[in-house]
Amino acid sequence: MEGVAGIVDWSQVRGPGQPYEEGRRLLLGEVNAAIDGAVAGGATEIVCNDSHGTMNNLNPADLHGEAAYVSGRHKPLYMMQGLDDTADVVFMVGYHGSISGASSVLSHTYNLAVISHVELNGTRVGESGINALVALACRAPVGLITGDQHTIAEADPFLPDAECVVVKESFTRFGASSLHPEEARGLIADGAQRAVERAAAQPSEVWEIAAGGSGTGTASGARASGGRAGREEDEEDGEVAVLGLPAISLPVTMDVHVLTADMAEMASWVRGVERTGVRTVSIGGEDPMAVFRSFVALTYITRQSEGRLAAQAGEPAAAPVTWSRLRSASRRRRRLPGRGPSGRGWRPSQAGGSCPRRPSPRPTPRQARAT
Repeated sequence: MEGVAGIVDWSQVRGPGQPYEEGRRLLLGEVNAAIDGAVAGGATEIVCNDSHGTMNNLNPADLHGEAAYVSGRHKPLYMMQGLDDTADVVFMVGYHGSISGASSVLSHTYNLAVISHVELNGTRVGESGINALVALACRAPVGLITGDQHTIAEADPFLPDAECVVVKESFTRFGASSLHPEEARGLIADGAQRAVERAAAQPSEVWEIAAGGSGTGTASGARASGGRAGREEDEEDGEVAVLGLPAISLPVTMDVHVLTADMAEMASWVRGVERTGVRTVSIGGEDPMAVFRSFVALTYITRQSEGRLAAQAGEPAAAPVTWSRLRSASRRRRRLPGRGPSGRGWRPSQAGGSCPRRPSPRPTPRQARAT
């Protein structure tokens, strides 16, 4: 939610109050823009996971595309709850930068009162890269990420193929120049449509899709881009990459810096977490899902050691953001006897992960799903 155009203050992302109601409307507009673009690109089943704060910021009745709505503060997979091995593409909408990076509006990394810095395989990472561990385990590419310029740059090492839309330029942690909401939504819809088309396309079709896109737009000091510098160079050569899985090499090592020694000690009680310093712990292994689960458990248990830090800071202890996940109709598979819901026999991911599988039977693409 912090990465949405027009949002620059905690009052816009924490209720109750008029600023929060305004923030909710801004968030809904960008989420619906992503849904509209995905539907235009061929998606027929959409799941929206509300992942900010108490995780019930959207009115389900206002979501476009008859999207299923995942909400509620307690989720085993947290911001990635609902993602499974039948997904074709993941969208990350309204993301923000990490607490230890450049001045991104309302930046934090999961829990502002506990976590001060996170690295993934030696590279600083924000919530986008951390959450991409689940996408990797489920063998689902991340096709779209939206937010400010620092958020996009920070995601680049881990999500090099994703369509990216910069909706505002942060100049401090509490100030930014934003695109008008309508322009931001238009660019998000365009990026979402390209992402779904690329997820479903064969390699030979991708350049044709990219050539038909709207390209790059700028306004009020902010810019929006359909890709990163590396892919823009590829486009000049007449090539655009097919959407790939997150670029996270295995085995993965996650180094987490916390604010106090007590927090590090408490974090080390979590399975898979090893204390490596006075205020540092490490999580590693071949299974990206297991690493992610250990990290989420770390964020839960260390809340007990926050003390008065969150109240003194006057900021939320945890303010994750919204992502949406869409499935493309063009990748549906005919179900065969003895096969899984996606038409495939079950197998562990190549990463060694244990991505959740949707229970059978699977509803038809246009069938409303009860949640």
